[in-house]
Amino acid sequence: MDSFELNKIIGAILGTLLFVMGIGFVAEAIYHPVTGQGPGYDLPAPPEEGNDDGGPPPPAEIVSIGTLLAAADPKAGEASAKKCQACHDLTSGGPNKTGPNLYDVVERVIGSHPGFGYSPGMVEHQGKGDTWTYDALNQFIISPKAFVPGTKMAFAGVKDDKERANIIAFLATLSASPKPFPPADAAPVPDASASSEAPADTSSEAPAASSEAPAASSEAPASSESSAAQ
Repeated sequence: MDSFELNKIIGAILGTLLFVMGIGFVAEAIYHPVTGQGPGYDLPAPPEEGNDDGGPPPPAEIVSIGTLLAAADPKAGEASAKKCQACHDLTSGGPNKTGPNLYDVVERVIGSHPGFGYSPGMVEHQGKGDTWTYDALNQFIISPKAFVPGTKMAFAGVKDDKERANIIAFLATLSASPKPFPPADAAPVPDASASSEAPADTSSEAPAASSEAPAASSEAPASSESSAAQ
C-alpha cells in the first residue's frame, strides 16, 4: 500500500470523526433546554385522599373499649398474645422478664409490679395512682410510646381494633377474679333523637293550630259590636 492510499484512508477516518462531532454540536444547539423564559402557570396541588374538597381527611371514628370487648374472643387473644410472651411472663407468681409480669394486670396500679425497674413515665403514673383500666390498656397497646413517652417498651403497638380487643380480653382472664368489662355503647344518639323529635313536633303543633281558631272566631263578634256602637 503506497503513501497515497494510506493518506486517503486516514483522511476518510478524520472526516468521519469531524462529521460526527459537528452533528453533535448542532443537535446540542437545537435541543439544549432554556430555563427561566416564557410564561409559566402554577398547577393546583392534588387533593388529599379521603376528602373530595381537598381538605384533610376526616378523623377515624373511635370505638369505645366496651364495644370492642363485647365482641372480643379471648381464645384468639391468647394466640395473639404469644408475641407478648417474649418480654412478659403471664403466669401467677411468675418472674419479671424484659417487661413486668402481666398476671392480674387489669386494674393494677400502673408501674407497681414488685421488682421491676420502670421508666420515669411509668413511675409518674404510679405516683398519680393511675390504674390499668380496660381503656388504659387499650390506649397503651395501640401505641406504648404515645401513652407513656420514654417507655422502655420497644413495641410499635397493635393498630387493629379486633386483635387488640382479643388480647385485652385474654389478659382479663389471667386473674383469680376477672374484672367485668365496661358496658358497650348504647344506640347512636342522632338516630334516637331524630325518632323522638318527630312525634313531639306533630303533637305539639296540632293543638296550637286548633287553639288559634277559636281565638280568631272570638274576635269577630268583638268587631261587630264595635261597629254597632258607632
